Amino acid sequence: MRRMQLGASALLVSAAVACSDSTNPQVGKGQNVSLSFAGRVPGAAGIQSATNVMAASMVITSGANTLVISSVEIVLRKIELKRQSTTVDCDSTANEDACEEFTVGAMLVNLPLAAGVTTAFTVPIDSGTYTEAEFKVHKPGNDSVDTAFMAANPTWPANVSIRVTGRYNGVSFTFMTPLDVEQETTFNPALVIDVSGSTTNLTLRVDVATWFKTAAGALIDPASANTGGANESAV
Repeated sequence: MRRMQLGASALLVSAAVACSDSTNPQVGKGQNVSLSFAGRVPGAAGIQSATNVMAASMVITSGANTLVISSVEIVLRKIELKRQSTTVDCDSTANEDACEEFTVGAMLVNLPLAAGVTTAFTVPIDSGTYTEAEFKVHKPGNDSVDTAFMAANPTWPANVSIRVTGRYNGVSFTFMTPLDVEQETTFNPALVIDVSGSTTNLTLRVDVATWFKTAAGALIDPASANTGGANESAV
């Protein structure tokens, strides 16, 4: 079984975000970090942007097959930065001071599919060295945060965390998944936040082009990878 690659290389958010680690008195005493997202890895082979009215789409070719991805939407619940040499569980309330957590959810993330990145938001981060980022791809449930999300996005389908639309060999498709999982990525080099007050950018990328490919590189019809489909376990 293959897994959708959402990690650092991974994500577009368009909303203001606040640091939620209120127990840490040092939060915001470092510098601003702008968080950006991208939907493709630079230089990847077999990928191009559409040149017609769907210029924001991603076109992937393999052999005689062509996949046009028009939109990728992801529900994101939170993002955390983990300090260097920290071994604690960032989800534990007792260990909140070891991590920086951004409250971002539930939020609908629209990945940019053309080349380049989109800056989502900027937040003040405590000074220090950060070596990992963790974020949650989230299937909205029934708590107050998710209820508010569904009220703001009434057409979002139930039990879905990711929705992709496009065309496969000219036939329209909608792919949806109930994936609910935390993703981690390691920085190389580490992200260093000092007290200079200058802004640092952190870009996370989603390698969307690999989602609908076999291990051998053949394209998969996304419609066949929906729940219960023949290729569900391949994506």
